[in-house]
Amino acid sequence: MKFTYTTYLIVAIFFAQLSFSQQMPIDFSDSSENFIGFSGSGFSFRASPIDPTNTVGQFFNDGTNPVQGFYLDLSRPVDLDFQNILTLSFYSFDPNTHTVMIKLENGANPDVQVLQTITAPSQANWINLSFDFSNAVNSETLEAVDASGLYNRLTISIDNGSSVPGTYLIDNIEDGSEPVAPTVDVVYDILVWSDEFDTPGTNPINSTNWFHQTQIPFGDSWFNGEVQHYTNRIENSFEENGNLNIVAIKEPFTDQGTTKQYTSARLNSKFAFTYGRVDVRAKLPIEDGTWPAIWMLGKNVNENGGYWNEEFGSLAWPACGEIDIMERGIFTDAPANFIQSAIHTPSSSGNTVNKGGIVAEDVENIYHVYSLNWSEDELSFLIDDVIFYTYNPAEKNPSTWPFDDDQFILLNVAMGGFAGTIDPAFTQSGMEIDYVRVYQNSTLNLNEFVLNNIKLYPNPSNTLVNIVSNETIDKLELYDLLGKTLVSKSRNTHSIDVSTLSKGIYILKLYSGSKSVVKKITIN
Repeated sequence: MKFTYTTYLIVAIFFAQLSFSQQMPIDFSDSSENFIGFSGSGFSFRASPIDPTNTVGQFFNDGTNPVQGFYLDLSRPVDLDFQNILTLSFYSFDPNTHTVMIKLENGANPDVQVLQTITAPSQANWINLSFDFSNAVNSETLEAVDASGLYNRLTISIDNGSSVPGTYLIDNIEDGSEPVAPTVDVVYDILVWSDEFDTPGTNPINSTNWFHQTQIPFGDSWFNGEVQHYTNRIENSFEENGNLNIVAIKEPFTDQGTTKQYTSARLNSKFAFTYGRVDVRAKLPIEDGTWPAIWMLGKNVNENGGYWNEEFGSLAWPACGEIDIMERGIFTDAPANFIQSAIHTPSSSGNTVNKGGIVAEDVENIYHVYSLNWSEDELSFLIDDVIFYTYNPAEKNPSTWPFDDDQFILLNVAMGGFAGTIDPAFTQSGMEIDYVRVYQNSTLNLNEFVLNNIKLYPNPSNTLVNIVSNETIDKLELYDLLGKTLVSKSRNTHSIDVSTLSKGIYILKLYSGSKSVVKKITIN
């Protein structure tokens, strides 16, 4: 969050979990493929005149408005970088000339549209139409454009600009793509550091894991025009009911000779690492002007008042590199549930030119897991285990990739600044974090093998974990996260008793001949 925005370029955006949404192909076989009419248009399902067993979409214009049409929000956006031709089948009940326009909206780039004209259509047959968005026009300027990017709303207009009533049928809207969901390039599955915030009652934060960063970095102001004081008071950060709470409060507060009207907390992890996966399960504040963030900075950042600065602070920002796993609120014209991830490097002169975003479901009341998967080749950002943005520059050097050294985790709720005007009715709100977990690969240097249909059950468990595999398990060993051997046995390897062990994550090593594999066991 230590940056100056002058350029907003979203290169990857994905809109998820929208009500009444659908994805292509659309064949009107499902009730969710229900277009919404506007300006006097109406939609319904009906049987095809050619094949009564085939359900199609019926589109009706009442002719009261020259600009009528229908739209459908898509759960998987149209990706014009992957496939820029859309097709559909059209049926008319009259022999007149008609125009059909497809408009793509709600994308990273301006709305675009393509128009097709049908001259004297046959009343007895379907006509297949193709819409080439490499020859589209900008919907605002009507200038020709080779359209690109992702769009999550499909709008159809028939005889746009003409106040003529009519009923028409459409079927089989397709974009020709079956994209494969992106996957992480490296799987990290050994828990190496975590805070579960499970201490009973209401307590201060665990000072073994976290440091309160309270020193104002320069003058009397924080970065980005933020207007809060960060404090180490329990009012602003505490553990309660299994959560870490970071609470922003509207209150006059004087510190370091400066009075501000808001307080909050900013935490630095006392753990830093290179490569791995970070999972943070959290609920977020959504009030205007709140700016919750889960992010990372290079341990070598030269920032007065930071936990790592005195011993390791050798590089100015952004040379240290910044990884924003989750930010909410910094696009004041975006939906309240819009979540952004971003990269800050010297190659962008401190500006965020590499970032992606997603609209999630009810981030205030529903826990989501915000994740970063960081390998030596790429940074992947996920929500609820779904990748929505990957950063992988073709050339990696200190300017584009300052991400081969340790980074630490920051958690905070800022007020104002790039989050915009604070709601005058704001009193207090916060971010609730269920856990913070960091995973890396096994340090046991094992030669892994594939166990076909392996099953560990129940897992989690607090009694007995059963092991089922069509490979013969000759030996098993159970380790804690420090590598200490807790159990080792070469008989009765079909189960392991964990009833005497404390709650937590353990490493199970299974042997079959000269091969071995590591699995994770959770004890609850």
